[in-house]
Formats: sequence, C-alpha cells, structure tokens
Amino acid sequence: MDDEPLCHYRLVVFDFDGTLADSFDWFAGIINDVADRYRFRRVEEYEADALRGMDARGVIRHLGIPAWKLPLISRHMHKLAARDAAAIRLFPGIEAMLADLDADGFKLAVVSSNTEANIRTVLGPTFAGRFHHYACGASVFGKAKRLRAVMKQAGVRPSHTLAIGDEIRDGDAATQAGCAYASVAWGYTKPDALAARRPVAVFGSPSEIVAYLRMR
Repeated sequence: MDDEPLCHYRLVVFDFDGTLADSFDWFAGIINDVADRYRFRRVEEYEADALRGMDARGVIRHLGIPAWKLPLISRHMHKLAARDAAAIRLFPGIEAMLADLDADGFKLAVVSSNTEANIRTVLGPTFAGRFHHYACGASVFGKAKRLRAVMKQAGVRPSHTLAIGDEIRDGDAATQAGCAYASVAWGYTKPDALAARRPVAVFGSPSEIVAYLRMR
C-alpha cells in the first residue's frame, strides 16, 4: 500500500455517465424505446424532475422494472451507447480538469456501469490514457466491489481515495467500500438530493474539483 502522502487523497475515482460525459439527453432520447422493448413504464416528460430526485432503487420501483430484467436492459443500453458514442460528449471543463489532475500526480480511475470500450471511445485516446485503472460494466448496485478492486490494484488505501459521481448509488457504493465520496451538481441527480446524503463536497464545476484536491 502507499506511503503517507503529502496530499490526503492519492486516488480519484470517477463515475462516467453524468459525471464526465454529458449523456442525459441521449438517455432521455432512448429510454422510452427501451421501456417498450422490455415492457416497463415509459417516462413522461413531467416526471423527469421527480425522477432526478430519487435514488436508483426508487427509479426502478417507479418504472416497475423487475430485478431479473436489469442485466438485460443494461446490455441493451450498452449496445445503444456504442452505436451512439459519437454523439456523446464530455462536459465542458472535463478535459482541462483531467489534464490538471494528471499533471498534479493523482492516480485516476473510472468505475462505471458503462463498458470500457464505450468510455474509451467518448474520452478519446489522449484522455482515456490519463486513467490508470478502469473497472467497468458494473451492475446497477455493483459499484462497491469495483471500487474495492480499483483501490487494491492502485495500492491506495480507502482513506486516501476520493470517489466522485452524480448519483446517490455512487455515494452508497463509496460508503460500502470505505472511501470518501463527492458529488457533481451537473449530472443525473438533483444537487439537493445529493447534498442530503452528506458527501464531502458537491462540486459546481470541474475546476472546483481541481481546486479542492489541491487543498487536500
């Protein structure tokens, strides 16, 4: 494991969709076709704001998706994401943030339910290469296991790891894995719902992530 660092955090683990990649519009554009295919409740436009205040279990209950369908739906959505990867972009400021954190010597990782191939395509070769570890294809509630694996591979203690995501389940996974968690305000879940779970920070922009880590 790592020696005591000058900086409190050594490993920074990012979620992908809604944290690094602006995929919400893509998701909103395909979800009802997926609902028709797998026979769960369609999302009406007026429901979107309420759903953004729920955790993943609440959304799944609201849509009436049985647990056995989740892997089937995930695999189908991975294929759609691969098909549409050229239309998915990183949020403004993400590239500069990754460059700064890499230059500052942080170990960077991605833990995501999306596939590594899709993530690398959206990141592009330069920014995909800034990440030291990928743990992708996690089940909806399987991120804690992937976080533990990344910390072990990186040789970094949970106390020196910061996980950053945009959903309540990202924070739950970090808690289960024993590492700190911070939220971003620009993703799938509303900032007030994220703040209610008491993350160490709720970031309003990618540059705030850099500033926060440089002070730790």
